[in-house]
Amino acid sequence: MSDSSEHFSLIGPTDAWAMAQANPGVTMIDVRSDMEFLMIGHPKGAVNVAWIDAPNWVVDEGFVANVRKALLGRVANRDRSSPPLLLICRSGNRSTEAAVALSQAGITDIYVIDGGFEGPLDNEHHRNSVSGWRFEGLPWEQC
Repeated sequence: MSDSSEHFSLIGPTDAWAMAQANPGVTMIDVRSDMEFLMIGHPKGAVNVAWIDAPNWVVDEGFVANVRKALLGRVANRDRSSPPLLLICRSGNRSTEAAVALSQAGITDIYVIDGGFEGPLDNEHHRNSVSGWRFEGLPWEQC
């Protein structure tokens, strides 16, 4: 983290799934594009709020507001001011950028899922073979 206003933590996929199962107030947001979310798949129960998307492939100026909408009605624990927020993307890069923006906007209790949905490329330039949500065998779905 490069700035004192940025407050988020990395969490492994298995721990993120356990957190989501133990606390119904947890919100998991998949920040990948709409097409990635639909066609490649996404963690079961995740909500899609794209950080960047077609056709312009620039950061969505309404991203923070859209995340706040997704958090409406979620219940925080008594010791937390807001419910935990899990962010996931393909490998962790976009979700980290999104976490910075959200923390700078005052959203707290943010976790970036380490390795993302598909993980980094391996030596053969394949994903899903090193780390990530699918590599861990966690529940996911696609349309």
